[in-house]
Amino acid sequence: MPSASAAPGRHREAVRPLLLGGRRALVDGHPICACCGAAVVPHGPDRWRHLPAGKPYPRRSRWLAPITLAELRELPTYEDFAARYPDAVRPAGGPASATTEQDWIEGRRRLETYHAALGELGRSRLGPAGNPYLELVAILAGGPPGVGPLRLSPGLARMLDLPGRRRELAGRLAWAIPNEAALACVADHSPVLDGGAGTGYWAALLRLRGVDVRAVDTAPAASGGNRFHQADAPGFAQVERLSTEEAVRADPHRTLLLCWPPPDDDAAGYGALRAYRGDTLLYVGGDQDGPTGTVRLHRELALNWTLAEEFGLPSWPGIPDRLTVWRRKPGRRPQRGLDRCPECGRFQPVGAIGRCDRCFTARPPALAVRVDGRRVEYPQHVVDRMPPALRAALSDSPNRIC
Repeated sequence: MPSASAAPGRHREAVRPLLLGGRRALVDGHPICACCGAAVVPHGPDRWRHLPAGKPYPRRSRWLAPITLAELRELPTYEDFAARYPDAVRPAGGPASATTEQDWIEGRRRLETYHAALGELGRSRLGPAGNPYLELVAILAGGPPGVGPLRLSPGLARMLDLPGRRRELAGRLAWAIPNEAALACVADHSPVLDGGAGTGYWAALLRLRGVDVRAVDTAPAASGGNRFHQADAPGFAQVERLSTEEAVRADPHRTLLLCWPPPDDDAAGYGALRAYRGDTLLYVGGDQDGPTGTVRLHRELALNWTLAEEFGLPSWPGIPDRLTVWRRKPGRRPQRGLDRCPECGRFQPVGAIGRCDRCFTARPPALAVRVDGRRVEYPQHVVDRMPPALRAALSDSPNRIC
């Protein structure tokens, strides 16, 4: 198998990133050469070169960064925009995903309005019926958003950088976008305990609507140190520094609201639910396919709770947010269906993926790499069908296990 580290000199004339399904293939978080699989970096609009041997991949490249309003202001014409962002106007996915001149005009207009409104967020107070989050999303959507993901043309969505907008608003406000139907549903179950309340945004809107809400978080956003919110995120309501588990034991008469419990923290979701003694749970987020709640939390819901109501929420593309109301089943069933190795059937840690370490050592796959702390195995028939460049990149990866 060719070594990716030795290949750059042979392909210096025509360096292109490998595309899979119209998107750049990433190995170890960076694009790779379509010829040899070595890491490639952009050095201009639609121009690429191999990363020099031994040099770490740059943490940020202006040529791979999302489109920003500051740069758009320096590009007065669509032709200037096309020269700076050739991937946007001539994308690998074809004309259907291209940013047109109309997308460029409309995107600039919406971004100017959005950033002006965002700048006023910290200086304004929530009104009796106000919902700045929904108003900001409406600016991006071009009108009041309905339930479900925002529907925009690919070219306009790229102009607006929706993933960046989502991180920006989630870090300052909340990870789920409340609408009137969801707030009314929560109000019907007052008094409420808002566990993992973060900035207190949902709690503030509920209090403005006359709901009795107690908001708690192990790290309230306003006090800093919350990994899910910006350090300068405004506090919209008083949030007590208390775990949800402790709060449900101390205040058992309140209906538990879990809004986006982390997928890697059993205490925030599963632990809180096990400590809770009420018969109704309000849950905001996705199902077992992500991106909220641990495997154990979703198993607990499937075993011991019944879905009673469901309310769609405005959401970002690829994020299936909704508010669900669950009723406790009589008599708790223990979680016996723990994770097992698909090959030998032995128990594994909750949330484990793939075969156990014993089976992996006894019968190693053709190729295995570590991705985000998890082992990913590729059997021989999968390796055989890989593009040669991808196979070379994975084989030379510093995260390769075998």
